[in-house]
Amino acid sequence: MKLRRWTWPAVTRRGIPMVRFLRTLGWLVFTLFGSGAARSEEGTSVVIATYNVENFHIRPYGTRPVKPVDSRARVAEILMAIHPDVVALQEMGEAAALDSLQSTLSEGGLHLPYREHLGGSDTNIFVALLSRFPIVSRNPHTNDSFVLDGRRFHSSRSTIEVELEVSPNRHLTVLTTHLKSKRPVAIADEAELREQEARLLRGHVDDLLRENPNVPLVVCGDFNDTPDSKPIRLLVGTGRHALMDTRPGERGTEEPGEVDESRHSRRVTWTHFYAQEDTYSRIDYLLISRSLRQAWQPGKSSVFVHPAWGEASDHRPVVCTFDFRAP
Repeated sequence: MKLRRWTWPAVTRRGIPMVRFLRTLGWLVFTLFGSGAARSEEGTSVVIATYNVENFHIRPYGTRPVKPVDSRARVAEILMAIHPDVVALQEMGEAAALDSLQSTLSEGGLHLPYREHLGGSDTNIFVALLSRFPIVSRNPHTNDSFVLDGRRFHSSRSTIEVELEVSPNRHLTVLTTHLKSKRPVAIADEAELREQEARLLRGHVDDLLRENPNVPLVVCGDFNDTPDSKPIRLLVGTGRHALMDTRPGERGTEEPGEVDESRHSRRVTWTHFYAQEDTYSRIDYLLISRSLRQAWQPGKSSVFVHPAWGEASDHRPVVCTFDFRAP
């Protein structure tokens, strides 16, 4: 049997137009190679939020009351409006409370299947993290302690440290905690306790940066102090391992690419309302390592504004966007 040599004209003679053939060939090439490239582009724009959800309990827990159903619904509504890829949560309730929030978000179209939930010496509230990206490693800090005035104390809350797989070739490390509040306590000065907790958190940051100075690192949470305070200055640090305070303002007050502090000194940046003193302050932070500065998108970052923020919590979320395709 004589084999017939295949030629381009034979394709058209069999009734397959050349244009359609080339389109089909192109589709096959994309299916085999292009779709992988497309998948690798997924997750290059990453939205990270930190949010104190104010006593998110679904049943009485320790000294904390149940958070009203309407208030819990507002928290979920705000998170669905932000639609983060990763959210760090403070004042989260027990594991069942996190289950409830996670389920509500999923029903609303915000799927954050990966999670971390940690308790500390304060057994009434917890820190938590929900993520769209897989958690590839965990290093929970649940027993941090320090000596103050000759006595040993443990941190009020634990610190979450997770490494996330944003894409097959990119990982991101997130540290989050909730430092001691400004409420006076009988055992020691609250400001000194908070300073020591900030030192411990800074120690975890230094450990990561010593191991890899280029680690993409986000440090976020409710740090319960203002930017000029000693705990926050210690945490931000100085020199080549200093963290950058993103300090976003309310949405609409940022200009795309704007980073010059002198140009937006009147931005509205408060994150917490303290009703007893009728004061507004910035005590929630999203800090980043040097290696993330180019990816950070200031024009797409904000203190998130929602009409019902006060029904959800006494805090407002801080949201930052990172574009890893940026040069």
